[in-house]
Amino acid sequence: MAKGKVQSGAFNPRDLARHPSPLTPSYRSSVLRAPAHARISFENSLSEITGPVFGQGLLGPADNDLTINYAQPGQSAIGERIIVHGRLLDEDARPVSSALLEFWQANAGGRYRHKNDGYVAPLDPNFGGCGRTVTAQDGSYSFRTIRPGPYPWPNGGNDWRPAHIHFSVFGDGFAQRLITQMYFQGDPHIQLCPIVQTIKDPDAIDQLTAQLDMDNTVPMDAIAYRFDIVLRGRRSTLFENRLEGN
Repeated sequence: MAKGKVQSGAFNPRDLARHPSPLTPSYRSSVLRAPAHARISFENSLSEITGPVFGQGLLGPADNDLTINYAQPGQSAIGERIIVHGRLLDEDARPVSSALLEFWQANAGGRYRHKNDGYVAPLDPNFGGCGRTVTAQDGSYSFRTIRPGPYPWPNGGNDWRPAHIHFSVFGDGFAQRLITQMYFQGDPHIQLCPIVQTIKDPDAIDQLTAQLDMDNTVPMDAIAYRFDIVLRGRRSTLFENRLEGN
């Protein structure tokens, strides 16, 4: 931005060169999802650059603790206990406060609590697999959960999804709506995953990978991982092979 120029409320254009192609045949679902026509660009509308607004009153007392928010009294979810934390930033590295983050995941065995999940791994009766939180003034967020397991999926015969946590983020405007997922540092399944292989920029894959954070690990309790999320811009966090809110 030029010196002295006042920044408008509109968001910067997408950097399409950073994102994967919508059509990647090795990721079979993209064949059905890819658009049949060329993109059409429009200027941001007022509704895209304003709202929605969320408050702390939406949250329950254990919404950001997946180890207990579905568990019976005195019980806890089974699995490796972890803390996921980071900051939500905009394209100019400014914190995005009071933003709603929703997250969902498979259990430690790699199974979702969903009627359409046919994986043979057992369900954990004390794990629901979803939660939410609101970012603080400095854009920070944190929640507790268990590390999810990898699971097979019917893509290429013997494909497995890396362990991951899904995120849904509402920023300062609807144009900042983002749905993405977080992988874990050191997971060997990341480079083998056909979805990840659609991303040609190694830095973009790194940005989707949470880093082990021993400084915030709680001894004898939970390992910490840091995952910063950037909304709308050249360094925005990706959503697989689709430009969802970017």
